[in-house]
This record gives sequence, structure tokens and C-alpha cells, in this order.
Amino acid sequence: MKLTVYYDGQYWVGVVEHVDSARLRACRFIFGAEPKDGEVLDFVLHRLLPGLDNRKASVEVQEAVPTKVNPKRLARQVAKELRTKGPSTYAQEAIKLEWETRKAEKKVAGRKQKLERLEPKWQRKVQKAKEKHRGK
Repeated sequence: MKLTVYYDGQYWVGVVEHVDSARLRACRFIFGAEPKDGEVLDFVLHRLLPGLDNRKASVEVQEAVPTKVNPKRLARQVAKELRTKGPSTYAQEAIKLEWETRKAEKKVAGRKQKLERLEPKWQRKVQKAKEKHRGK
């Protein structure tokens, strides 16, 4: 599990990445102003796991095989990771996939709600038309 906190130009954002059996799930959380250490700790202790549990979409990733790494190479890799801003591309893909699925679900629910709202109006219109032709 990996938590990345970065500034996206407008807000401070935290992205949680969790790899489980070659599937990556990601969760995005907007902190707003720059988070203090206590806020990040509160997020990790109370909101991190529920946020990940709500995610249905996941992306398949290739796990790196652990090998012995030269200490200098490891230091360069750590420095490179510290320089990078934001989440991995896999996490971005997982977040986008989750967003698209929620968007589709919301669209279906909205359409159903609109039809339920318009159904009584249509029924009144049909009833009124029948009443007009009742005696003919």
C-alpha cells in the first residue's frame, strides 16, 4: 500500500495505491489546503481503508520480481521516486476507470429517476385525453 500526497496546482491531493494479486486499486482524496502531519495521520488511520473498500474497479499490473539491487542504484531509484509528482500511471488509470463506472451508474440512476418523475405527468395527460373522448 502506498500513499502519495502532492500539490496538483489547486489542491493538495492524496492518492492511495494498493496492489493485491497483480490488481491495483487506487483511491483519490482531496485535502484542500496543505495537510499537517496530524491530518495525514488521521486520514491513514480512519479514512484510508474505507475509501479503498468502496472501489470496485482495478487495473492489472505487472509485479516486479524482487532481485538484489546495488545500493547506489537503490539510492538513485529512491531519489527519482521522491522527485516525481503525483501517482503512478496505473493509479491514474484505476482512478479514471472508477470514475467512469460511477458516471455510468449515475447516468442510469438519473434517467430512471427522470422517468419516474415524468410518468405521473404522462398518465394525467392520457387520462385527460380519455375524458375528452368519453361520450363520443
